[in-house]
Amino acid sequence: VQLQASGGGLVQAGGSLRLSCAASRRAFNSYSMGWFRQDSGQEREFVAGIRWSGGSTYADAVKGRFTISRDDAKSTVYLQMNSLKPEDTGVYYCAAQMYGDRWSSGSMRYWGKGTLVTVSS
Repeated sequence: VQLQASGGGLVQAGGSLRLSCAASRRAFNSYSMGWFRQDSGQEREFVAGIRWSGGSTYADAVKGRFTISRDDAKSTVYLQMNSLKPEDTGVYYCAAQMYGDRWSSGSMRYWGKGTLVTVSS
């Protein structure tokens, strides 16, 4: 599976961005999709995940502000980010695992290249 993330950019604190991740695979609805982020000098961390069956889960730091969704017809997963904070800054990666529901970095099989989100204060 090849993943291509897009939608990053520079935004002021309190603003919004929507990230997209397009997958190359036809059996997209068999994959659980996750968003992770990594800021310079820090470890990659889980942000949000949506299961192949549709249920979603979020990191505590983004609950109530971020929403993950998927469009299986377009083989695309989205991350709507609202009320952005400077601490949300980082490179955002989308990742995929087949039929999975574990959200550690090591559980994800496929990774995209990432898109940079910068939130200014």
